[in-house]
Amino acid sequence: MRSVNIGTLKNRLSSYLRYVRKGEEVVIHDRDKPVARIIPFNAVDVSEEEAYLVSVGVLKLPETEMDWDAFWKLPRPKVSTQASREAMRWAKGDR
Repeated sequence: MRSVNIGTLKNRLSSYLRYVRKGEEVVIHDRDKPVARIIPFNAVDVSEEEAYLVSVGVLKLPETEMDWDAFWKLPRPKVSTQASREAMRWAKGDR
């Protein structure tokens, strides 16, 4: 993992993007305080639509694989009938 201050990153962005393309993570600092990171884009099982949504900032890809067994073991939420009906009316646009 590499670290860089904003000014240096602005001047040498292409060289830091080369590190990211090779799989490294770059942490960006503002006055020695970490504020962001650039991580490699893993487009293994990403559709063209998902890649577009990521590029415009609407979608964030998961960092780890979903553990479906753990997910299905979670307790089911309890939602009242009234709340369900209101949600359905709202979703349909019948307000």
